[in-house]
Amino acid sequence: MLDKAAHENFPVAPFFLPRAWRDDLMAVYGYARLVDDIGDGDLAPGGGDAVLLGLDRSQADDTTALLDAFEADLRRVFDDRAEPPRHPLLRALRPTVRRCGLGPGPFLGLIEANRQDQRVRRYASYQELLDYCELSANPVGRLVLAITGTATPERVRRSDAICTALQIIEHLQDVVEDLGRDRIYLPADDMRRFGVTEADLRARTASAPVRALIAFEARRAHDLLSEGSPLVSSVHGRLRLLLAGFVGGGRAALKAVARADHDVFPAPPKPTKLSQLREVAATLRGEG
Repeated sequence: MLDKAAHENFPVAPFFLPRAWRDDLMAVYGYARLVDDIGDGDLAPGGGDAVLLGLDRSQADDTTALLDAFEADLRRVFDDRAEPPRHPLLRALRPTVRRCGLGPGPFLGLIEANRQDQRVRRYASYQELLDYCELSANPVGRLVLAITGTATPERVRRSDAICTALQIIEHLQDVVEDLGRDRIYLPADDMRRFGVTEADLRARTASAPVRALIAFEARRAHDLLSEGSPLVSSVHGRLRLLLAGFVGGGRAALKAVARADHDVFPAPPKPTKLSQLREVAATLRGEG
């Protein structure tokens, strides 16, 4: 999981955090990464995860069965009377849940998001996409606030805006990869507005209408980051630096998309480490 964490647009559990926070954040990240790998069909070959979850190795490609078994194993995390979870990543999560007093809601939301990915391949409107992000992205920020003991209704609202923005940015970077899975996260009504068809998304380079559409969605993500950024100044110390990393990482990714002239087809535009550091510093200064 650590190798995948290094490729995210935001810091997962950086070295400057207290050890207990790092351990808890990595436990949550490991959970989120595993459920996404199940939903995307990206588990390690051989069916080992299926066996760990109590399934037959022959069910390794049955995403629905895997998600159901994963949810059943997750519920063991929260039931002191149940046997220990079967999967090692869920066994690692159990101490974090107990230490931080976490409830099952955010974890179940991430599973439901991946179930939705199996049956919903297109999003008719921006609101439908926001509803999806409520399941797929926002639970992660809420868990970060819970782990650090800083959750308030206002902070949760700001966190949701940041997490939704980061999810949209990831969708913009991964248009081609998502299309390979027959998924389009660009709202259909926006595609019509800009005169973009699915055939346009399958081209080798982005047409002017496609780039205009990507720029439009990028502005939405930028506005969400701006809405959420006061979260950074509402906390102190090392947590403030972590949250600035989330916002700064998103802003750096958006600038990478803009530098590519919003043509995300040749390869997902990724920010450099230096550009990320600059954006983090600007976020800490209250700029942007």
